[in-house]
Amino acid sequence: MTGYDLTTAPTVTQAVILAGGQGSRLRPYTDDRPKPLVEIPGTGTPIVGHQLAWLAAEGVKDVVISCGHLAEVLQDWLDQADLPLNVSTVVEAEPLGRGGGLKLAAKALPRPGEPWYATNGDIWTRFSLREMAAFHHERDALATLALARPRIPWGAVETDQFGNILDFIEAPPSPFLINAGLYVFSAGFAELLPDVGDHERTTFPQLARAKRLAGYQLPQGVYWRAIDTAKDLTEAAKELAASQASQEAAGS
Repeated sequence: MTGYDLTTAPTVTQAVILAGGQGSRLRPYTDDRPKPLVEIPGTGTPIVGHQLAWLAAEGVKDVVISCGHLAEVLQDWLDQADLPLNVSTVVEAEPLGRGGGLKLAAKALPRPGEPWYATNGDIWTRFSLREMAAFHHERDALATLALARPRIPWGAVETDQFGNILDFIEAPPSPFLINAGLYVFSAGFAELLPDVGDHERTTFPQLARAKRLAGYQLPQGVYWRAIDTAKDLTEAAKELAASQASQEAAGS
């Protein structure tokens, strides 16, 4: 039980995926493909394939992908893939920034009077988007951000007040929540986005001051990772393999 009423919240059936970035920190993987087409070793599917399957399972029927770097490669993959929902693309003629790319894609959504999901094209996770939408509805927010608590990539040292080292903690969870790159937006939100630029520096602070920006913490135990570097690919492959092995052991 989540405490969120899934029966009264509107069903969200459309989404945007932001896939316009250069993916420079993921080179050489992104030399011949955009970041969402990079595959985590062992998964058998690119990031965008995982995202589309997840969105379809959560009731989404239409997705608009905002493309930029190597857009034609992504479009070719979409043309050949067996997709579980309707997918269209918009292409940034010039870099618009995350906010501008989001606004461009939002204009192509088939139902502008309804709420919509959005996700960055490098996120690998899976949880109940329906519950996040119900949370968004109950808060009467214009925008809701999913919030993650990632693990710190370095070991931590615990000391007492006298400077004595008490313990070493390997990859502890961060004390801070971060924007997980997944959103629920109400109808009308797109009008507040910049034509060019980053909505996290413009639109979000404005909504926060107006108390119309909500934060939904990912449920405990949910796997989440942004695939931003080659190291992220390696770490994600290890984590997902370990998770699968654990699930298989639990089911045997």
